[in-house]
Amino acid sequence: MKLKDIIRNKWTKFIFWALLYIAWVIWLGSYWWLLGLGVIFDIFITRKVRWNFWKKRYKEGEKHSAWNEWLDAIIFAVLVVSFINIFFFQAFKIPSSSMEKTLYTGDHLFVSKLAYGPRVPETPLTIPFTHNTIFGKESYSTLIHQPYRRLKGFREVRKGDNVVFGFPNGDTVLRKAPVEDYHALVRFLGRDKVESLGEIVVRPVDKKDHYVKRCVAVAGDTIEVREGLVWINGVQQEVYPGVQLSYRVQTNGQRINSKTLEKMGLNPSECYFDAQSQSYPSLILTSGMLEQVKALPNVTAVQDNLERDASLSWKEIFPFTQDSGWTRDFFGPLWVPKKGETVRIDSSNIALYRRIIADYEHSDVEQALADGQYTFKQDYYFMMGDNRHNSLDSRYWGFVPEDHIVGRPAMVWLSTDSGKKFPNNIRWRRFFKFV
Repeated sequence: MKLKDIIRNKWTKFIFWALLYIAWVIWLGSYWWLLGLGVIFDIFITRKVRWNFWKKRYKEGEKHSAWNEWLDAIIFAVLVVSFINIFFFQAFKIPSSSMEKTLYTGDHLFVSKLAYGPRVPETPLTIPFTHNTIFGKESYSTLIHQPYRRLKGFREVRKGDNVVFGFPNGDTVLRKAPVEDYHALVRFLGRDKVESLGEIVVRPVDKKDHYVKRCVAVAGDTIEVREGLVWINGVQQEVYPGVQLSYRVQTNGQRINSKTLEKMGLNPSECYFDAQSQSYPSLILTSGMLEQVKALPNVTAVQDNLERDASLSWKEIFPFTQDSGWTRDFFGPLWVPKKGETVRIDSSNIALYRRIIADYEHSDVEQALADGQYTFKQDYYFMMGDNRHNSLDSRYWGFVPEDHIVGRPAMVWLSTDSGKKFPNNIRWRRFFKFV
């Protein structure tokens, strides 16, 4: 028998797909799915059931229906792409500049779910190719809701990883303003005022909006931010090439040449020059760009825009207490909760852990206070954007639970600049760029 005949043999096809399916079931860890082997056996061997019942069977010489062929292709694509999105890779677009110089606004990514292991869908009844909304309404149903479970991945989340995760404060959103931080609005305006702004929607964990940040601390670490730079367990963290801070740049009255700004990687249209003070009040610079700016002949002084006065920002900065003394640039030290670890709980530190206990782990806060201690049920992470002065991150809403982790950006497959017209809006150098 020739090799071509062996490959085309129905038993060869059955064995190949059966082994592949068994491997997937073992990975999934739910052996009820082994019943699906009967379907595979019927598809390739017995052929008693028309599994693709929507596909028309044509008689010899009968004209094929283009509509039916398209329907068959669409159903196949929906099934295959949905399977890939759930277990392997998912497309994601960078919506903001919080990771600028590392990941750009307009980057289209493939996010690997294999890196940390894909989550088994908790809310499986979802319209294909949607995440949480369609035409302003929910694109999912909570009729079926499964407990959190993650399949085995290649490794754990590490410090320095770029990570896609569900926005922790995205459990509650305003229908008319879904991108606003509901919990922040409540702190500033009061719950009654916020609730008067319109319908409030509560979302499951796997239907929260996706964010991407850099993981700067993992469970068990102690994080501190000093002068905008991160220290972990008393050791300064590597300053990644994309990390940026804001600076006031004083000149002799002359603007910096726009071509010079472009060469440094800045967008001249975003660099506001205040003629009255003869300065750029806020230039966002990496450490390398900072040295270039200082060397310019018309620059007379450079001053950081670090936030030092906590009295002006305590409602913005986690844990939202007046006595913390923390700002976006002077933060911590703060211990990141670790699964199985027990901490003392009292009125002096309950603000740090209240949301974890009540909302992420669904436990009783009052009972924890009465016991004087609490044992964490999962790991947590501390995420920050590389654009440190233009990033809403863990400094503003606290820890990221392990069950919120989606995956790791693997590759930029397209990148566009909304401020430019086609074809100049396409960043050709970022095509198929591995992250």
